[in-house]
Amino acid sequence: MKKQLLVATALIAAIPAAFAQTGNSRPQPVVQPHVVPLPADKPYPGTMQLKVDATDVARGIFRVRQTIPVAKPGKLTLLYPEWLPGKHAPRGAIAEMAGFKPSAGGKPLSWTRQPTDVYAFDVDVPAGVKSIDVTFDFLSPTRSSEGRVVVTPAMMNLQWEQVSLYPAGYFTRQIPVQLEVTLPDGWTGAAALDGLKISGNRYSFAPTNYEVLVDSPMFAGRHFRKWDLGQNVTLNVVADEAKYLDARPDHIARHAALVSETVALFGSRPFDRYEFLLALTDELGGIGLEHHRSSENSRSPDYFTQWDENDHIRGLLPHELVHSWNGKYRRPDKLWTPDFRTPMQGNLLWVYEGQTSYWDLVLAGRSGMQSKDMVLAEWATHAGFYSVQPGREWRAVEDTTLDPVIAARKPKPFASWARGEDYYNEGSLTWLEADLLIRQATNDAKSLDDFARAFFGGREGDWGQHAYDFDDVVAALNAVHPHDWAGFLRQRLQMPGQVAPVAGIERAGYRLAWRDAPNVYDRDRMAQAKNYDLTHSLGMTIDKDGIAGAILWDSPAFKADIVNGTKIVAVDGTSYSKDRLEAAIRAATDGKTPVRLLVERGGRYRQIDLAYHGGLRWPHLEKVGSGPDWFDRLLAPRRQL
Repeated sequence: MKKQLLVATALIAAIPAAFAQTGNSRPQPVVQPHVVPLPADKPYPGTMQLKVDATDVARGIFRVRQTIPVAKPGKLTLLYPEWLPGKHAPRGAIAEMAGFKPSAGGKPLSWTRQPTDVYAFDVDVPAGVKSIDVTFDFLSPTRSSEGRVVVTPAMMNLQWEQVSLYPAGYFTRQIPVQLEVTLPDGWTGAAALDGLKISGNRYSFAPTNYEVLVDSPMFAGRHFRKWDLGQNVTLNVVADEAKYLDARPDHIARHAALVSETVALFGSRPFDRYEFLLALTDELGGIGLEHHRSSENSRSPDYFTQWDENDHIRGLLPHELVHSWNGKYRRPDKLWTPDFRTPMQGNLLWVYEGQTSYWDLVLAGRSGMQSKDMVLAEWATHAGFYSVQPGREWRAVEDTTLDPVIAARKPKPFASWARGEDYYNEGSLTWLEADLLIRQATNDAKSLDDFARAFFGGREGDWGQHAYDFDDVVAALNAVHPHDWAGFLRQRLQMPGQVAPVAGIERAGYRLAWRDAPNVYDRDRMAQAKNYDLTHSLGMTIDKDGIAGAILWDSPAFKADIVNGTKIVAVDGTSYSKDRLEAAIRAATDGKTPVRLLVERGGRYRQIDLAYHGGLRWPHLEKVGSGPDWFDRLLAPRRQL
């Protein structure tokens, strides 16, 4: 009784102290006015002049001078592009912008950056001023730890959104701009901009609008060559060294076949001209980025010179070309924005990127850019991974369309559980299933080709944008073949916990199988990356230095507390090598011998015994029975031969 009384007294005594917090200082939020004008679909009064000096190759500095007409005095808000098409996220390179100085008539103007929107600059324009000049430097990364390298001694990638500003309050398509760029002496540049005039090393173009300018980057280089692929499509190539431009006629013929197959698929061209921009390099930062009348692409320097060894990397150009139709001309309504400040919503990226990932494999196979074996092997790799990816339990494909904003492609500790941008490859497998469903239901009279022509095709030469939503996709599919397409897509793409996406493979007359040797896609990508992918055995990859990564959630490696960055020092007491580890995995198939490793992390060593006895495993597609090979029908050329 006495103890209970003491406890009760203590509790009562504590009550005033708790409630005394209400007497503390408690601020209220400052209401921020809307300080950036919303974009309006009205013409901007005047044409901006943009001059870029790109001659400082040694330091990778672009020097910018921009003249911007103004209609009235007062505050002028200039915006640096933030939300960038194709990147599906706010990736504007504002951190690399330095030395911002506005002026009028040679006199400096005062300015402030908006603290709630660091991409917005407010410039005070005096009365009587008709235009202002803005100068700044773009300090491009000189090493990969600073960002993507865009200038090397042999080439550069000029993206105009990095070296320009635009006035707030207007649709970017309503802002005229004229570009002049000065390249290093002896360099050649290529861009899908019209009205080119060259004077020495100065490239000037006819006026265009700011939306088109940002969508029309330039590759320039010391070693340059171009080829006409037909259909008003040009392959423009820059390389680290001139020897890498030695393409055989057969190589170019396959690229031309790719163009013909793509036009045959969609039935029209959403461009008046198209420029492949291709960098063959080990020095320029990697890229694969779509534009309406061009694309930015980089591949290894030996793309042509080691053609037979590079089958696995030839899917990039098909992918980016398809985007001219799927993504640029036909665009999800919430991904289209009137300027580069309005946030994009990527919930339909499983169409934009997922179906493009499907067509890049199909068109690569139809054109001969990639072999049938390589196409099937890539699908096998993706299907194999999704058959064991635990993150599919909680996270739907459509939710991964937000990953460009959430993660910005940064490395993740356990990516198989977190998931990443799986709308590309799981989207591809979903569209494979849809295609085979239509083909078999119509006795091969209809296919996803018919959807592509009806949905993505349009008026010849129309390089505007035509927006769509989920219901438009469903209606177009039903016009090809009536089916519960809304339910089909919602179940597979909007709901987590789905079965492995192998139904399309099985409809094609194949099955996902496992062998103790890699398929050709895994073999070649491991050779290029110089790593060893043991996802389906030990549950990790190992790089050339023995460093573990891509730890599969709940795998043998995971259960042994191996994490990304752990170094495999020894196998069975002998220094690590790929061959020794492979031999140990094979020996463990006796059901009792462990895979014994000595590992190091952070200067601490430990020996672990992995109780794994399943042997080496890589995914393959195997033909089942004697029925028709639907993949042969799918990959058969459509162009006139």
